[in-house]
Amino acid sequence: MAEVILKNITKKFGEAAALDNVTMIIPNGSFVVLLGPTGAGKTTTLRMVSGLDKPDTGDVLIGGQSVAGLAPAQRNVAMVFQQYSLYPHLTVRENLAFPLKSPLLKTPAAEIERKIKEVSEVLQISHKLDNKATALSGGEMQRVSIGRALVRNPTIFLMDEPLSSLDAKLRADLRIELKRIQAKSGATLLYVTHDQIEAMTMATHVGVLEQGKLVQFGSPREIYENPVSIYSASRLGQPRINLLPASVFGGAPNRACQIGLRPEQIVQGEGEESFVKRVEHLGDQTRLHLSFKNHNLITVTDAHTKLTEGDIVRIRPERPFYFDDAGMRVA
Repeated sequence: MAEVILKNITKKFGEAAALDNVTMIIPNGSFVVLLGPTGAGKTTTLRMVSGLDKPDTGDVLIGGQSVAGLAPAQRNVAMVFQQYSLYPHLTVRENLAFPLKSPLLKTPAAEIERKIKEVSEVLQISHKLDNKATALSGGEMQRVSIGRALVRNPTIFLMDEPLSSLDAKLRADLRIELKRIQAKSGATLLYVTHDQIEAMTMATHVGVLEQGKLVQFGSPREIYENPVSIYSASRLGQPRINLLPASVFGGAPNRACQIGLRPEQIVQGEGEESFVKRVEHLGDQTRLHLSFKNHNLITVTDAHTKLTEGDIVRIRPERPFYFDDAGMRVA
């Protein structure tokens, strides 16, 4: 494993900049998640590191060495895609062995078998080694795809929404599995997702991309608790941050145009009146949909609350975020 650095990377497709002067350090052994909507530059960032695309300007360094001019096969990176990318006519064992049989690696047969055994045990698919890929469930197929990357012991794993095609339960199971594998192996991961739950639960670092620019980089907790803009604040948190005119509560600082309130920043039982529009019971918590001075708010309350539609709740902000007219944080 090694530190990976993207240094002033710009990549254009026609007139559109997929990446615009992006600099990012992916620490050795870290789990870095890239967040942003479609078109933000997440997949292009992966392709820069893998060598599938070349930057117009800038450089990629792996282990302190520039990889400019090196083909993907020479960079010792492994990529896992959203789709399973398995050979359907081969068994699980043969799919796992395939990357190791590359003439570039010249891996001895005994070493191939050892790595297959080790990786299949980690992924809990040892009992499926002789099954054809077509006989596996979706979750098992994605584990094999991840296994094909793991057997190579690359410098960095690049994962492009590898769980997005799975159902909710499998996604939750594989989130835990993938984080366990990463922690156990000490692997360095660069991971693309739209799913903020994946970012919050798996990442050591999050990179927030907007229209090809890296707008914030830090731990999930740091970005959640100290966002630099409305855009960053909206990338993490469930339910999403509430945004209202800064004047609705009073006491806003100069230049503040909007106030941002996460559920825990809304104190209930004191302050000004709001009306309960809907009560949403989710088991471990209850969401309150409130109307406050003709603005909608969502917050959370006790799972066993007796509140119902039409009730009055007094609320006040506590340590809110304030943003200017450009959406940048001012307090």
